[in-house]
Parts: sequence; structure tokens; C-alpha cells
Amino acid sequence: MTIRFANTDDIPQLLNLLRQVERVHHDIRPDLFRDGGEKYEPETLKELLKDVNRPVLAAVEDGVVVGYAFCVLEETAGDPARLDRKELYLDDLCVDASVRGKGVAKQLWQETVDLAKQLGCDAVTLNVWEGNDRARKFYENCGLTVRKTFLEYPL
Repeated sequence: MTIRFANTDDIPQLLNLLRQVERVHHDIRPDLFRDGGEKYEPETLKELLKDVNRPVLAAVEDGVVVGYAFCVLEETAGDPARLDRKELYLDDLCVDASVRGKGVAKQLWQETVDLAKQLGCDAVTLNVWEGNDRARKFYENCGLTVRKTFLEYPL
């Protein structure tokens, strides 16, 4: 398996993986995520793949994209309260259900960390939805710690 930057030829496979993530999110929070919702339209994804500040890594096995890591480069500069920082936000990581448990996520995570270091980032950040226990355990096993807790009061 190789990890490389995703390209427009990967869009159909990326969309398939995105649907798997949307299913997980809908199952956990049907009050927030549409059943069968689409995070990106193909044209939107095509434009996103051109954005150097939104790198997408693809895990490819035998010519098939079996996983991805959607990232966003975020910089804080000149804020009166916060220190200047450059962080790589991991917006989405998915491994195809057919190959889960085979180390693909671990490789994608490590490539994400390596990319963040190459970009001169201070940290890699991400969010995990409550109820997505498998993802939370994975990230904790990778050494991530809680930075802040985002709470809600449903009305």
C-alpha cells in the first residue's frame, strides 16, 4: 500500500468512502446528519483537491483508494490573546470497511503527522464525535490528548 496525495481520478472512490463516514455520523447523530447526506459534490471535491491549504492523502492498494485523510492547514497570527500557531486540522479520516483493522488508518495518521512536520506545523488537531468510540480509541492509542471539550444544550 502507498500513501499519496489524492487527485481528481480518485474522486469516485473518495465519494464512496465519504458515504461510509456519513453513515457512521448519521448512525451516531441522526439529529444532525442526514440519512444519505453527501459532504461534497464531485465538482466541489474537484476544486478542493486543487487547494494547497486543504491537502487530501489517499491510501492506495492495488490501484484502489482504500482510505483517505482530509486535512486543513490553519494558522493563527496576530491574535491579541493567542500565540501564533500553525496547525494541520484532520477534518476526516476514513478507511474502507473491507480493510479496517489492517493498519491503514495508522499509516494514514503517520503520513498526516509527517506532512504536518514538513509544513512546519505546531500540532495536528481533530474532532471526534461522541459515540464514535472506535475512532476515539484509535486516536488515543496514537497519543492524542484532549485539548478542549465542545458541549451542547439541545433545545
